[in-house]
Amino acid sequence: MRTVSVVIGTRPEAIKMAPVIMALHARPDIEPVVISTGQHRQMLDETLDAFGLSADIDLEVMAPKQTLSQVTSRILSGLESVLPRLGSDALLVHGDTATTLAGALAGFHHGVPVVHVEAGLRSGELSSPFPEEGNRRLVGQVSALHLAPTPANRANLLCEGIPEETIVVTGNTVIDALRWAGDHAADYGRPELDDLDADPRRVVLASAHRRDAWPQLADIAAAFRRIADEPGTRVVVPLHRNPAVREAMLPVLAGHPNVTLTDPLPYLSFMKLLKRADLIVSDSSGAQEEGPALGKPTLVLSDVTERSEAVVAGTAKLVGKTTGGVAAAALELLRDRAAYDRMAGAANPYGDGRAALRTVDSIACFLGLGDRPEDFVPETPVDQFAAELARVAGYRQHAPQPAS
Repeated sequence: MRTVSVVIGTRPEAIKMAPVIMALHARPDIEPVVISTGQHRQMLDETLDAFGLSADIDLEVMAPKQTLSQVTSRILSGLESVLPRLGSDALLVHGDTATTLAGALAGFHHGVPVVHVEAGLRSGELSSPFPEEGNRRLVGQVSALHLAPTPANRANLLCEGIPEETIVVTGNTVIDALRWAGDHAADYGRPELDDLDADPRRVVLASAHRRDAWPQLADIAAAFRRIADEPGTRVVVPLHRNPAVREAMLPVLAGHPNVTLTDPLPYLSFMKLLKRADLIVSDSSGAQEEGPALGKPTLVLSDVTERSEAVVAGTAKLVGKTTGGVAAAALELLRDRAAYDRMAGAANPYGDGRAALRTVDSIACFLGLGDRPEDFVPETPVDQFAAELARVAGYRQHAPQPAS
């Protein structure tokens, strides 16, 4: 029996790692140990509970108004106290958060091979998104196994000198979670949304919370308000719990008759809202993948993205963070049916619902328990991949070069 520690701390990590944890539990030769850092305390617990999962170890690192350095330090300290006694054969981290970086460093410090799930995403700009881009690059340097969602992510890793034999293209586990959620009906879980299914208005799901967007949150909120002025439109805004987000956005949005403000929804309820929405306007990493998978045109609140496949495919569009730019892009789709249909009908490049199985099979192969799985190949036209790989070629100019 091999032991695999799974370190998670945020809601997106819980969503994307839940299918992996369930697939690990299904194997008789691997025992997963789920370690929660508690980085997103309430949202993390709610999400794990939706999947019928719970943490085996809870580090409870969160405290009010912590800095990134303080959060990272507390996670490292917490893992220092538990990893030596677990005897882990591998340590899984996901994505790009403080939990990801601290978990990878802790594994590296204790000689535990690090497996990076959702590896190889790159915007090409170290400070955008911040700190996610930097976290991903740092984790890539200490990981022993890199599980890349798409061929372009694999190409990014190769550009950085990561050995080809340590990379497997798995697809993105968010698609596995999305398909699972579709079989588990839920209501919206918020009284302010009780009338949503009967509302004839078009629904725009709008959100912003990333740290690099904080200076422009009021401008983004003003864009949401302008979109809500469009006749026959209702804008639903799940507000992140971070006080910095609420203090910037609430004064702008409160009181508008076509804006519905709500607390973050439980995962299954949020999936129901995604399916109800006609348009998504967000800086959320998950929305950039879930929206295209559901055929929902998705406007990304950024000038760059580490998830460019959907932009290349045509189902997502970068719209920046200015009031005018965001509002204009949304209003074009609300007013021009042909433009809307072109985005809604674009291909999903992110997964086929079997990413968790490939992930676990890759880990088993790494541990000497099975064969390497076949790489995931998206059902996306070759010319779109050519365009994406051209972007990667541009990234190569800025990528750190391997030592000679």
